[in-house]
Amino acid sequence: MEFGYNITKKDTYSLIKLNGNLIEKNQANDLMYEIDAHPEGSRLNFIIDLSSFQYMNSTGLNVLLNILSKARKSGGEAVICAVPEKINSLLVITKLNNVFSVLENEEEASKSFAN
Repeated sequence: MEFGYNITKKDTYSLIKLNGNLIEKNQANDLMYEIDAHPEGSRLNFIIDLSSFQYMNSTGLNVLLNILSKARKSGGEAVICAVPEKINSLLVITKLNNVFSVLENEEEASKSFAN
């Protein structure tokens, strides 16, 4: 299955829904271009919804870390939600579950920005 994504801007965050498989670096070029296109100086909060995501390797992990880095450099945050078991196992093995906030759904994730 091919990699795809959708970004929806909300009031206090942007929702990034990933789907398919992310295994090649060039698959995420458009996504990273859109992330990088956010205006400098604005606080960026991202919720990364993985509910339709099936597989990723180190390339996918790198994309997640780049999104987190962009958010934190702006004074914001990136959180992950709706993680399938297979992806969650990868986050645990790589200990990225300690780097990211991993929450059940978008509603829970959006509340995390209010705190």
